[in-house]
Amino acid sequence: MAMNAEARQCLTELSQTGAQFTALPDNYGAQGCSTIGTVQMATLRGDIANMSISNIGPVQCGVGTAFAAWARFGVDRAARQYLGSPLARIETMGSYACRNVAGSTRRSAHATAGAIDIAGFVLEDGRRISVSEDWSNGSSDEREFLRAVQRSACKRFDTVLGPEYNAAHRDHFHLEGVIDGNSFCR
Repeated sequence: MAMNAEARQCLTELSQTGAQFTALPDNYGAQGCSTIGTVQMATLRGDIANMSISNIGPVQCGVGTAFAAWARFGVDRAARQYLGSPLARIETMGSYACRNVAGSTRRSAHATAGAIDIAGFVLEDGRRISVSEDWSNGSSDEREFLRAVQRSACKRFDTVLGPEYNAAHRDHFHLEGVIDGNSFCR
């Protein structure tokens, strides 16, 4: 698979995070959907151990790199700080999906593998922290953990949407793009 210097640089940066992944061939789909410059993430590296990822599909390399850094520095460290246990798994609702933004005719960032939806987190001690269940109804430590990981995501992704944005995001964090100077965090 031939790739340009920018793509090679991104794969090198992603590799340096300790993530395990496979570079995927470009796929130009119909109707404005594509997976260009994407990777399939397998595991992420925390400070202490690797973390698994459930239900993730292709993701743009730059988004994967931001995701890997966020998982280690924003999520794993917050789990240990607020909940006293390292992170074992990030549960996603997926990444690539050829679809529009809900209620519109505009293509979603998911249509080009530029977004990941996060449903919850499983700690090494077996606890599961769910955006839908624990954002409002979790313990004070669980609620603060979720808010800390959302704030951290806002430093790494262009767009971060969560339960306080709208009803469509009540059960997950939508992480989109890589910070380019403009960000939207709700």
